[in-house]
Amino acid sequence: MTGQPVGGVPVKAFPVARSEARLLVPALMFIALVVAAVASLGTPLITSVATTFHVSLGSAQWTLTVALLSGAVATPVLGRLGAGRHRRATILVTLAVVVAGSALTVLPLPFAWLLAGRAAQGVGLGLTPLMMGVARDHLPEQRSAAVIALISVVSIIGAGVGYPLAALLAELGGVRAAYGLGLVVTAAALLTAWRSMPEAPEGRSARVDVTGAVVLAAALVLVLFLAGERNLWSRHLAVAAGLAVVAVALLCVWAFIELRSTTPLVDVRAVRHPAVAGANLAMFVGGIGMYLLLTLITRYAQTPHGAGYGFGLTTFVAGLVLIPFSVLGFVAGKLTPRVRTRISDPLLLAGSAVVVGGGFALFAAARSDLAELFAAMGVLGFGVGGFSAAMPGVILAVTPKSETSSVMSFNYVVRSVGYSLGSAIGGLVLAAGTGPGHLFPDDSAYTTAALVGIGAMAITTLTSLALARRRPSETNP
Repeated sequence: MTGQPVGGVPVKAFPVARSEARLLVPALMFIALVVAAVASLGTPLITSVATTFHVSLGSAQWTLTVALLSGAVATPVLGRLGAGRHRRATILVTLAVVVAGSALTVLPLPFAWLLAGRAAQGVGLGLTPLMMGVARDHLPEQRSAAVIALISVVSIIGAGVGYPLAALLAELGGVRAAYGLGLVVTAAALLTAWRSMPEAPEGRSARVDVTGAVVLAAALVLVLFLAGERNLWSRHLAVAAGLAVVAVALLCVWAFIELRSTTPLVDVRAVRHPAVAGANLAMFVGGIGMYLLLTLITRYAQTPHGAGYGFGLTTFVAGLVLIPFSVLGFVAGKLTPRVRTRISDPLLLAGSAVVVGGGFALFAAARSDLAELFAAMGVLGFGVGGFSAAMPGVILAVTPKSETSSVMSFNYVVRSVGYSLGSAIGGLVLAAGTGPGHLFPDDSAYTTAALVGIGAMAITTLTSLALARRRPSETNP
């Protein structure tokens, strides 16, 4: 078996034995699930962190933001390192960093050390594309496609797994106990990787474009900072707009650097392929919509009855609302490889976007009963699961094996930015719907936000349909 050529020389791949493959697949799933769940630990613990460390809620919010930020910055770098012959070492060192960060979140140290630990945990988000690269190199083609789809799905539903567990532990033993869960599972992931991760195929090399990495990191820091600082847009619009212009300029400079580099961080020429560019556009807009609905439902569920709506759920019970999201997301991920034998991946993207749009419509029309929120979350999970499972197929159909980690890393950066903007847009719409002197937005503001989400999913659907109309010979060389 050979991989894609590097420098004109076929690259020898090393498929693992059947017994080893049985161990490799659950290991890949487990690692992808762990890094996603640990990165999401900040979400249910924000209030507990503010109380424990005597900081504002805005400062506590950074325990989530800094993890997303470090993940977005680390992902393309790890993707490039994972494209070379040191992929196993890259995976192990990264997980060691995550474990060290998890230890910092548990130790009785000041708040700044907690942020440092959360940043180290967020670096693990960059491992998901590497798990895909391992699957594509060491599993038979048909098997690897199904595994890659499931890796993509579990990286999404990991939030639904980690949220209720962390919330329960926080209620029982405090914030340190909740972060202790992260330390246990990341240590288990490191041991799993050490025992199961194979070496990369021979003949590959990968150098990190340091200049490109620095410029991209600066641009992503600005983008995610602007997405997270909603007050900056409402109180200092000119400053926010200026920083947005700087971020766009940095992204343009980065693209120019990558096009001229002989060892680019991301192969921009590959990303410019119509299928890859279209998939990334769909991921960006779709990510905005998906995370917007997730934010709306969880926030609505925790709004106290005194606001005239909402259910006043505790953090733990609100976390249980995510169970339908995780379960149906996993079901969709399992079904997608079977369905894609009859339906193309772009059409699956379009269909999944329609399902997510249906979740928005359900939330907009019916949310007076808790069961309706569970139903909307289940619809969202099914749509997100199908979308996530189909996305790698669109991109990898036109991507050499040696570039799997790098190209999928870029897709995950796009997804992270889309998610962050989705959360920010939700906050801005709800803030605009909050009357003077009121603590909570009007109920109608949630309907407005849902309509914005429907628009985002309509754009995602049209983009995916445009991909589906391309000739098969253009998307599957």
